[in-house]
Amino acid sequence: MSGDGGTEVEVPRLWADPAGGADGGLPPGGGEEAVAGQVLAFAGAALVAVYVLDEGGRSLRLAQASGRLRERIPLPDVYALSSRSPVTDAYCTGHPLWLGPAELGSYGETGQRPLPVDISLGALPWRLGCLLVVDDAEAGFDAERRDFLEVYADQVAARLEAHGEPGSVLTVGRPPPVLPATASDPLRVGKFSLVLSTGRIDADARVLELVDMAPDRFDGRVETFLAHCVPDDLPALMSLVEPGKVTSGSRELEFRVRRTNGELRWLQMRCRVLADHTGRPDRVVGVVADAHALRRGADEVSRVQRLAAALADAMSVRDVGRVMVSALRGPLGADRVAFAEIESDRLVVLALDPPEPSAWPDAWQSEWRSEWPDLPIRALPTLAGTLREGRVSLWPEGPASGDGLADVGPGGLAVLPLPAEGRVVGACLVGWDAPHEFRPEERSLLTATAGLVGQALKRARAFDAEHELATTLQRSLLPRRLPALAGGVAVARYLPAMAGLAVGGDWYDVIPLSEGRVALVIGDVQGHSAAAATIMGQMRTAIRAYAVEGHPPDVVVSHANRLLVGMETDLFATCCYVELDMEEGDAWFVRAGHLPPLLRHPDGSTEELTTEGGPPLGVLADAEFPMTTLGLAPGTVLALLTDGLVESQILHLEDGMRRMCEVLRSTDTSDPGRMADTMLGGGGRRDDDVALLLMRYDGMKVRPVRASWTVWRLPDAVMHARRFTARTLRAWGLAEEADVVLLIVSEMVTNALVHTQGSVRLDLALAADRLRVAVTDGSPRAPAKPVIVDWESTGGRGILLVEAMSAAWGSVPVSGGKQVWSEIPVPPREASGPDAGPVAG
Repeated sequence: MSGDGGTEVEVPRLWADPAGGADGGLPPGGGEEAVAGQVLAFAGAALVAVYVLDEGGRSLRLAQASGRLRERIPLPDVYALSSRSPVTDAYCTGHPLWLGPAELGSYGETGQRPLPVDISLGALPWRLGCLLVVDDAEAGFDAERRDFLEVYADQVAARLEAHGEPGSVLTVGRPPPVLPATASDPLRVGKFSLVLSTGRIDADARVLELVDMAPDRFDGRVETFLAHCVPDDLPALMSLVEPGKVTSGSRELEFRVRRTNGELRWLQMRCRVLADHTGRPDRVVGVVADAHALRRGADEVSRVQRLAAALADAMSVRDVGRVMVSALRGPLGADRVAFAEIESDRLVVLALDPPEPSAWPDAWQSEWRSEWPDLPIRALPTLAGTLREGRVSLWPEGPASGDGLADVGPGGLAVLPLPAEGRVVGACLVGWDAPHEFRPEERSLLTATAGLVGQALKRARAFDAEHELATTLQRSLLPRRLPALAGGVAVARYLPAMAGLAVGGDWYDVIPLSEGRVALVIGDVQGHSAAAATIMGQMRTAIRAYAVEGHPPDVVVSHANRLLVGMETDLFATCCYVELDMEEGDAWFVRAGHLPPLLRHPDGSTEELTTEGGPPLGVLADAEFPMTTLGLAPGTVLALLTDGLVESQILHLEDGMRRMCEVLRSTDTSDPGRMADTMLGGGGRRDDDVALLLMRYDGMKVRPVRASWTVWRLPDAVMHARRFTARTLRAWGLAEEADVVLLIVSEMVTNALVHTQGSVRLDLALAADRLRVAVTDGSPRAPAKPVIVDWESTGGRGILLVEAMSAAWGSVPVSGGKQVWSEIPVPPREASGPDAGPVAG
């Protein structure tokens, strides 16, 4: 669009206004000459005639005619639909017909009287008849006049249908409907032309009057025109004026203008986008009419306003579908409403009411492969044609089609293409079983709804795509699944924010440690951005690495703090770290600026745990993080959460924590997953992301049994390690597993003695159904499997044997060295099984 300094392009007048109508007004007239006279004045033609379908539906009868050629060209009173004539051909095909002298000569005798061949003629069909325009051959109808007349004829037809009495048709001898407007111009229609490349608009006096703009104050800029429109309706209008976003075709929409006296006025626009010789959209020609008369009261306006408000809060595509279905089915008394978006050449249904497959056509039921049907558009030619035209189509008695679309609304069907940014992005179908006549307010509601929902659907699709991308990024930085714990159950939930990029810095983790211990971590990096998510991923990885190395909780948090300070980022993070001995129930808590944990005791009482804390991570390099120790009884539930769950613009932190304690106290602990869902509450709009980590500590029903042996560096050290292992296995009743365990012990001890220096310790631990063998040495270097093993190899086979004989094996750093471990499944034992104490070597 052109600005103040843009090139001035003079748009010539499309055609001269008729005498006595310099301002686009019409001479007073009424009765059966009203419609023909209005079209005559608008078109500047020599003759205009209105033919309507008779009550039998077999012929078209002349209802109105006006113009200076009325006497010279005697028009037939009746055209039988079975005869060949420009009027019947246009009506039967449903497409406008433009004929010059040469083409008229091919018709010969038409009806009772021949038409002269020294004229130009246009036949414009509509649902109840046909509009005939005639002009001298010299004047003719060029492409621009044809486009305007076709658009204007659509407007006239829509008004006549809208104001007809229910169940009636226009017939000869019956006066045409009286349109409630001024006596001089019942239709109150103006014309305009817009050059897309410059943003210059040429509008007649009637258009300026409708938008309440003085002609001497209009500078021809489209921005000046749009400034009078209600801001909520600008997106739909901008889709017609922005270069690069407009596609060729017809458009129909309604919008509101605010008049100088404060009155809100509805206008209706019908236009056509024309392309240049290269096929690029170049101009927009159309008409603007007063749509306020079609709205019989403020109720329809308020209904559209409520719909606009509801769509503003609809974030996802499914939300838009839910709002649209509720806005149409109940108020219109419809039997079926379908909402779908267009993906490639398929109609993807997003919402149906009623949702039962039996309520929809058989063709839809056959495509019901998931929650909703997914149909190829080519299987619905009636719908495909409506989508190409891009205009709301109404069938009071259902479409006579064989593609199953008629079964959606056998008594009446409305098809609403949903436009956005110059193209159709979806469709809505509203159907009635009983015969249904569309009242004027229903037509207005459906037209306005299509424009509003189209923009909302486009916005929701962008939100869904962005939300899916952000959620995928976020979840890729979080644990894919939580490990199974001996003596407890841990569950976690994460919900992204529904504002901004919807990616944040909340994280959680459950880290299995050695000797039956586990670390629970929850944290929150400041901000909602990709940078926050990146820092979150780094902090989670760092804390997991420090924890696995065997550091105590306060040291783990201190290392993470110094790491974040050294990263020189402007962001800080809060964290709560808990290390829990699953065998004894002892817990160590460390907080770094984070919310305190919540605790639900076995008796049902709930408390906000009082723990010492330090500053957030990344603030002070030398900060101290004290530990708090607490013993947990079996049946205790521990909840770690982020502030997005307990604090918002309308919820104070203290109130949120108190509410979470109440929810935790009143929830059944038998299902931790359901507990977590209950604590999250409803799926309302969230301004912050939410992380929740919940663990129910049950205690070990079968306490592990342990034994250890210090391996001295002697020539027969491996033999002594095997003897200790065999003796321990006999005491534990595991004689059948002895061969496998002894082989693993031999290889692991030999590997430690040969490749490391310092002390070596062998640990055996028998849990409920597994035996763990661990060898600890002073070298931090993890064992590596050989790359190539052949018959000449003299070493490197030990690790391969351990891997082959173990259900699981690995290596973890421990206090400057490492621990290589192996697990072997054993028959499950009961709590009353062997309880041998540790054996020291």
